[in-house]
Amino acid sequence: MINLSPPPVTAARRNRMLAVLLTGQAMASMDGSIVSVGAETIRESLHAGDAEIQLIVSGYLLTTGVLLVTCARIGDVVGHRRAFLWGLGWFTGASLLCGLAPDATVLVLARIAQAMGAALLTPQIFALVHMHWDGAARRRAIGVYSMVLALGVALGQVVGGLIAGADLFGLSWRPIFLINVPIGLVLSAVGPRVLPNPRADRRVRLDLAGVALLTVAMTALTVPLIFGRDHGWPAWAWISLAGGVALLVVFVRHETRARHPLLDLEALRPDGTRPGLTACWIIMGCYTVFLFTLTLHLQTALGHSPFQAGLAFVPYTLGFGVLSLSWNRYPQWLQNALPVAGPVMFAAGAALLVLLYRDRWHPLGSTSLLFLAGAGHAAGYSPLIAQITSLVEPRLASAISALNSTGPVLAGVTAIAGLGSVYFAASSSAEGLVRVTAACVVLLAIGTACAVRVALARRTVSPASGTERERSR
Repeated sequence: MINLSPPPVTAARRNRMLAVLLTGQAMASMDGSIVSVGAETIRESLHAGDAEIQLIVSGYLLTTGVLLVTCARIGDVVGHRRAFLWGLGWFTGASLLCGLAPDATVLVLARIAQAMGAALLTPQIFALVHMHWDGAARRRAIGVYSMVLALGVALGQVVGGLIAGADLFGLSWRPIFLINVPIGLVLSAVGPRVLPNPRADRRVRLDLAGVALLTVAMTALTVPLIFGRDHGWPAWAWISLAGGVALLVVFVRHETRARHPLLDLEALRPDGTRPGLTACWIIMGCYTVFLFTLTLHLQTALGHSPFQAGLAFVPYTLGFGVLSLSWNRYPQWLQNALPVAGPVMFAAGAALLVLLYRDRWHPLGSTSLLFLAGAGHAAGYSPLIAQITSLVEPRLASAISALNSTGPVLAGVTAIAGLGSVYFAASSSAEGLVRVTAACVVLLAIGTACAVRVALARRTVSPASGTERERSR
């Protein structure tokens, strides 16, 4: 059995570690959406075509979705600290190249390179948290981590709109990327001093056959999901999706036989992990498509600017942040109930918002309902991730990190592809928003059922077994 048990780390050092790790996560999360607000400015500045703009915006998400699982395993091979710092350096250098890009082609390639760095650094964050925190400290760390992970998309739109609108130093859209450079350099200087450096286990090998299978499978799935709708869902998109699903099945079968699996499926064996991850993926998918369609509705139907549309989600951000940072202080019975209540709160806030204010935005009423939806999102996501990780041994940190990183990306892409098509097929923006929200309510009901399944599974786990036994020593 591979021993990935880390050396002890003091509480003060863990706080510094968390600051470095989450700042890196914030940069990577925000860059998934920060460029969308400045897309038209980039088009005019670089004389970019539609295909190039689509690749600049979507290529980042496509690349990270394809590489996350492989990069999580690289952390086991070379060490999570080293992989995080490598990814951070690569991301920072690619951000500089993005900001200095002389034409659209260079910017497309630089965005893909930036995504490669993000894919390498982000799975190491959750793995390090899982390995070096436990008990109440882990729950607090996961609460903050979940907040940064989930709100990166919304904050990216706000920050992108603010930077692009300010035209800093007359550089137009370029500071959207260049802002990462000083932050990345500071993290690269501080990171080696605060991040633990346990030895990588030399017995771990990278499953190259698994890498090839998963890379082709994820590419076959994500390319049509990202680009299929804009091309009217041609035959190649459906063929690619079917091929991707078939290759995923082959990949799973291969992993059960591989000596050094790319994704250790043992992480899914504890009762409750599969429905728990499913619930998390549903919540993140609904959040992504709700943000996407409501932002479009605010701009196309209600006349908001991109920056105003981004600011409209500040109450959602506050609701998510408040509950993410406070839930671990609640009584235990309430902590256990939050994953079940959260999707219901999310669905209620979103549904009431759309039903009451889809035709006329009411600042006070919309603020309270968005706050409720954001709090419900946090209640259904952060405590549930903490509960799932309590079921998984630290030696499987990379596997659960890969699943937790890749699932929301794929869920978000799938939700925008599927429900985004529902939105655009409607006769009006308001009707499309209602249809999408109704579908999200149904999905969140499924997520609630999955959370109930996790709660029942955790009741059957003896406090003296598995991870809980290790903590009691």
